[in-house]
Amino acid sequence: MSKHNNHARLDAVWPGRPYPLGATWDGQGVNFAIFSKHAEKAELCLFDDKGRHERQRITLRERTNDVWHCYLPEARPGMAYGYRIHGRYKPEEGHRFNPHKLLLDPYARDLIGELRWSDALYGYSVGSKRQDLSFDRRDSAAFMPKGRVLETAFTWGDDRRPEVPWQDMVIYEMHVRGFTMRHPGIPEHLRGTYAALGCAPVIDYLQRLGVTTLELLPVHAFLNDRHLADKGLQNYWGYNTLGYFAPEVRYSASGKVKEFKTMVKTLHSAGIEVILDVVYNHTCEGNHLGPTLSMRGVDNASYYIANAAQPRYYDDFTGCGNTVNLEQPRALQLVMDSLRYWAEEMHVDGFRFDLASALAREAGKVENLGGFFDAIRQDPTLNRVKLIAEPWDLGHGGYQVGNFPPGWAEWNDRYRDGIRGWWKGDAGVAGEVAHRLAGSQDLYGWSGKGPHASINFVTAHDGFTLHDLVSYNEKHNEANGEDNRDGNDNNLSWNCGAEGPTDDTEINALRERQKRNFLATLLLSQGVPMLLAGDERGHTQRGNNNVYCQDNELTWLDWTPSPEADSLRDFVTLLIRTRRLHPSFRRRSFFRGQPAGDGEIKDVVWLRPDGNEMTPPDWGEHVRCLGMMFSGTGIIDVGPHGESLQDDDFLLLLNAYHEPLPFTLPSRPDDRWTRQVDTARENSLSLLLTESTYSLQCRSLALLRRSLVAP
Repeated sequence: MSKHNNHARLDAVWPGRPYPLGATWDGQGVNFAIFSKHAEKAELCLFDDKGRHERQRITLRERTNDVWHCYLPEARPGMAYGYRIHGRYKPEEGHRFNPHKLLLDPYARDLIGELRWSDALYGYSVGSKRQDLSFDRRDSAAFMPKGRVLETAFTWGDDRRPEVPWQDMVIYEMHVRGFTMRHPGIPEHLRGTYAALGCAPVIDYLQRLGVTTLELLPVHAFLNDRHLADKGLQNYWGYNTLGYFAPEVRYSASGKVKEFKTMVKTLHSAGIEVILDVVYNHTCEGNHLGPTLSMRGVDNASYYIANAAQPRYYDDFTGCGNTVNLEQPRALQLVMDSLRYWAEEMHVDGFRFDLASALAREAGKVENLGGFFDAIRQDPTLNRVKLIAEPWDLGHGGYQVGNFPPGWAEWNDRYRDGIRGWWKGDAGVAGEVAHRLAGSQDLYGWSGKGPHASINFVTAHDGFTLHDLVSYNEKHNEANGEDNRDGNDNNLSWNCGAEGPTDDTEINALRERQKRNFLATLLLSQGVPMLLAGDERGHTQRGNNNVYCQDNELTWLDWTPSPEADSLRDFVTLLIRTRRLHPSFRRRSFFRGQPAGDGEIKDVVWLRPDGNEMTPPDWGEHVRCLGMMFSGTGIIDVGPHGESLQDDDFLLLLNAYHEPLPFTLPSRPDDRWTRQVDTARENSLSLLLTESTYSLQCRSLALLRRSLVAP
């Protein structure tokens, strides 16, 4: 048997180095390094190629600055491995070492095998009266996935990040599997995978639609929760991370890491960015009664925030049982190393941070947005990628919309709620809507940011799809097996007169119009728009607003052509093209409410239906119709070469009232207003207007353009 065969016993064990952490192939051998401050002994376990049988156990005799390490000159890529860490099992003191449990390397860059749920995965005896204070001696290796030594070489060629300027971005939030599982143009064996996203029909669709940036739901290796597995359900979204370096193998047609890299390279060559939704705030190990799979067994007291009074328990700011402790330097290093790995090795363009407030907590408080954000700001790699915060968590003081540091954009739920309330017909939201349309200066202007700090969205993976937002008053989550108790009850949705599917042609027509209203508002607002994949085709989840456990045709996009789906997609394409062609919708600076120069109109004017400028008393509870006129000569930004930007004037009219309203158009000599968009008309072709008023239909939006130069 060859000395280099992964089945052979490895005789040579060298001291190796404490850095980098993880298993690193250098072309001659493999360096193994794992951090554990409180461990008393660390063992490296080597397995056969399929990760099923333990072949050898090596005690790591070298320990440098709390890192245990060795170098195996005979080891090769593809070798499967795990760790057993010895130390005190004292949950009441925050220590949960149990060498009977095989642990996944927190730095594993590739995984082999799937986790199979068993009571042996727990450090304590499940069912014991002493709960987690008991100690379980069963070996968990047979049920655990293993790390696999990765050969990182990949031919990137001339791959370059598209580096789409923030103001030009149109984000498309998608699920790798859900987007491609039913796509007829993708070979069946590739559907649901990274490879599928690199297929020509997908690239062509995204380019025709006009989106610039994909935001992928979590692709870090994650677990299917035991309570879901017991019910025959799947963790579909993936907010349950097991490994921060390895791509989720369920989305890989080839089982190889390079498939992800090929996908990124292909998207980049089409000019499309890739942003990852990342979950560094908690892991899949859950609360004190969760399994011992990785960080809990490696060094529980270092990796997680323990309750100061009772270290047996965790401080849970995430709703998922635990919170990663970024005050601990090595836990912070893990997150920073992971981010750099995905940016440098995988070439991704940025990150959206799930429950980002949890990453800021120091001594339990969010106040300073501390060390993690300082670390990113000075990092030469990470301060150049796109950074987006979900600016809240579930703990006290966790809601931080508008408070993230320079360089960060944020999901703006104030935008979502304001726009939903307006088109639902709620009273007293006109002022809120005006702030959101103009880029949310009230939230972001104080810190020197621009409109692109606001990631505008009406729908996202969590909640109703756009179709369901206009089709259901109530959530319908029975399929999740939780008696419809899960999911948000406050959806600001309106079913237009019937709950769910209906044959009523008037209701269906109104629903289509409402969808156009939401999409037009989103894509014509200042800030960065984010579309939920499938909304442009009218995707429905049948009223389920929490499909985290539904990996089936409820969540997989239906690509069957239909007049409604095709019409809505074409409408979105028109809106994105309008946005791209006109810098008026992509301003880097906030409106100032004043002219850009002598004799010019203000850069933005808010109008009543009678055509007069709104005054403070006009912003009352009763307002259901609003005009927003912005001047193409009032753009204070400059182009990429320092050139001044000029555009046409635009008038955005929004009527949330249940009756039509005539809107008096602002006029100057030789004015020529052209209708660009009208959501009351399915095919709103460009039309030169000859009247001094515009007949604005009930519950509709219109966009009018006034050319600087008469045609």
